[in-house]
Amino acid sequence: MPEISHEELLARIGQAYYLDNLSKVEIATEHSISRFQVARLLDEARAAGIVHIEIRSPGSQVTIDAQALAAALGLNRVVVVKTLDDDFQQRDLQAHAVAEELMAEARAGMSVGISWSRTLDLAARHVAELPKCNIVQLAGALPVPGGGNPLELVQRLGRMGGGRTWPMWAPLVVDSPATASGLRRQPEIADAMRMADSLDLAVVAIGAWAPNLSTVWNRVDNAVRQDGIAKGAVAECSGRLIAADGSAVSAELDARILSVTIEQLQRTPKVIAVAQGESRADAVRACVAAGIVNTLVIDESLARALQGSAEGQGALA
Repeated sequence: MPEISHEELLARIGQAYYLDNLSKVEIATEHSISRFQVARLLDEARAAGIVHIEIRSPGSQVTIDAQALAAALGLNRVVVVKTLDDDFQQRDLQAHAVAEELMAEARAGMSVGISWSRTLDLAARHVAELPKCNIVQLAGALPVPGGGNPLELVQRLGRMGGGRTWPMWAPLVVDSPATASGLRRQPEIADAMRMADSLDLAVVAIGAWAPNLSTVWNRVDNAVRQDGIAKGAVAECSGRLIAADGSAVSAELDARILSVTIEQLQRTPKVIAVAQGESRADAVRACVAAGIVNTLVIDESLARALQGSAEGQGALA
C-alpha cells in the first residue's frame, strides 16, 4: 500500500469515524495504532479544519458552530449533542460524549478527579478503557433517585485502568460546619481532598442554583438556599457555589460541603464540564468566568442559549 501523507491520514480517519460510523477501536486496528492515537488524530483533524462539525437544530434557523462558540467563551473545546425529549436518554447521550472526552484526554500516570452527578455516573459506565492513572473522588455521596453510588463510580474507573483510587468516604452535604470540619480531618477523606491539589484532569457537572437545576439545591433547607441566593450564587459545581462574575461564594452551604474547592479546580490543567438545558446558561457562564472549564459538553438548547448571548455581545458577529 503506498505511503500517504499525514493530512490524508487525518482525512481517512475522520471519514471512518464521522461518516462510516466505525468505532475508534476498529479504526485503530485498521491503521495499526492505539485507540488513544485515533482520538488525538481526530482532535487534530478538527483543529486543522480537515473535519468540520456543524449541528443544525431541526425547525430552527440557528446553526451551532462549536468551534466558534468555544472561541467566544474562551474554551479549548465545546462538544454539542442533540437535545432529546426523554431526560434519561439526554443524560445518557451527554454521558457518552463525556466518556469519549475522558478517554481521549487521560494519560498514563495522571491524577484524574471525577465529581458525581447522574450524568457522570452514566459516563463512567461508557468508559471502555483507561490508561493506568490515579482516580480521585472529588465530592462526597449525594444519593438521588435514579442515581448510582459515587464510590462505585470511582472504583469502576479504577478497575478499568488498574490504577490507585482515592475514595471520599463521606456525604457531600452534612448538617453543620462542625461535622464537616471533623470529617475533613479523617485520614481517608483528608487524603482524597489533598489529592485534589495536584490533579492533571478533572470531570465535573454544572448545576444552576435554582429549583430542579441542582441536586444539592433539592437536599438542603430553604434557609441555605436563600443564603446562597442572597450572596449572589447562580451556579453550583460539586456543591460549591459560584457568582455570575466567577467568584466563589462563601455561603452557609460552603462550610457544610465535603468536595473539591473552586481553587483546586482552577489549578487543574484540564477540566471537562457537562451541563444540560438552556436554563443552566447563566450557571455555565459563571463557571467559565471562574476559570474552571476547559472542555464543555452541552446539548443543543444550552448551546443556542450560550451562542445567543455571545452574539448579543458581538462575540460571534
